[in-house]
Amino acid sequence: MTAFSEQLKAHTAAAHQHAEDAGFVTELLAGRLDRGQIGALLLQNLIIYRALEEALAANQDPRLQAFADPALARVPALEQDLQVHFGAGWESLPAEANLYVTPGARAYADQLAAMGPTSVAYLLAHHYVRYLGDLSGGQIISTLVQRHYGLGPEGLNFYAFDGVGKLKAYKDAYRQRLDDVELSGSERADVLAHAAAAFETNRQVFVDLMAHRLGSGVPS
Repeated sequence: MTAFSEQLKAHTAAAHQHAEDAGFVTELLAGRLDRGQIGALLLQNLIIYRALEEALAANQDPRLQAFADPALARVPALEQDLQVHFGAGWESLPAEANLYVTPGARAYADQLAAMGPTSVAYLLAHHYVRYLGDLSGGQIISTLVQRHYGLGPEGLNFYAFDGVGKLKAYKDAYRQRLDDVELSGSERADVLAHAAAAFETNRQVFVDLMAHRLGSGVPS
């Protein structure tokens, strides 16, 4: 029988690729945007991760305890990054230019707040898509952003997981926890469906960022 982690990977492969092909992502990783767009992306992530981590704290399903690792928490790192990019008082600044929160990020956060505290399948799916993605593709993003935009790691703490040890070993252990978690057949089906939808939800954030950049006339 195929391991659940392998089912998840296979089931989400097309949606994952579709999200990665979003124009904002390809332009960012090719070095064709301006540095301010990195701060804009980190802001969207803060909106999303505040909602995700609040939902994780609120959901009392014991099956989630194996995944609720404090070393994964991203909100403190993102708040530190945004101070680097926008200054210590960034949250009181007007919502202009790169401080724009996209409709997609707001909708994602609202969905996490509504469904995350009570649905183990929904929350596990988004935990998998977000954190395992940060531990994998996020490391590539950090490397390329530093290379193309002359940034140092001090403004990219979001992508640094100093508390998890060796990334490959941690990801392998994470996948094993997915394989071991006790879910009914219908719950597994729901996790698969929510995980595929999560990639499209993330893609919408990228689409909104590109639309705002083009509409506001932000230079490359």
